[in-house]
Amino acid sequence: MNSAASQTVVLSPAKPFHETLAGQALLAVAGSAFVAVCARLAVPLPFTPVPLSLVTFGVLLVGLSLGPVVAFSAMVLYLIEGASGLPVFSPAGPGGLLQLFGTNGGYLFSYPLAAAAAGAIVTLARKSPRVDASATLRYASAAVAGTVGAAFFFLVGATWLASYLHLSTTTAMHMGVVPFLPGEVIKVAAAAGLYSAGRTLSRS
Repeated sequence: MNSAASQTVVLSPAKPFHETLAGQALLAVAGSAFVAVCARLAVPLPFTPVPLSLVTFGVLLVGLSLGPVVAFSAMVLYLIEGASGLPVFSPAGPGGLLQLFGTNGGYLFSYPLAAAAAGAIVTLARKSPRVDASATLRYASAAVAGTVGAAFFFLVGATWLASYLHLSTTTAMHMGVVPFLPGEVIKVAAAAGLYSAGRTLSRS
């Protein structure tokens, strides 16, 4: 018998669709679309050029759900869409490049960093069987990840705001950070809760 013919051919199992290049590209497009919807739900505030919106909730949930690479790609795509004139940014601004490089540009540019940071932390946490098996620990890790992501919003956004409007650090904090802290706590908690619930369903 021909020894070559008797060899068993072992085929590698096919990757799940979401792990293929096409699947990841589709997830990035979906993530950018989700953030665009959240950004449209915005309320202008009279004492600051920064609107109150759900966009940071969307960014954090995309980061937690899609992981660092796909989430970063989704947010870069979102910025490209907005810069090209698509109505994906908050309606409280002028849109397009004027909004991307305007007073709120720092917040916009922080989105890829925030999403990637949040995604990286939960991805690292999932490598621990103890964390991934416990709903409480999954939620805690997601809350920490969301908090780190939110720190990018405020650090980059307020720094840009201060530089753009020539504000003192204290004034920039009062215009771009302090009023949004309570809402951001709620958004971090909500994003972490949805992520944890989704992981629980995927494990069942």
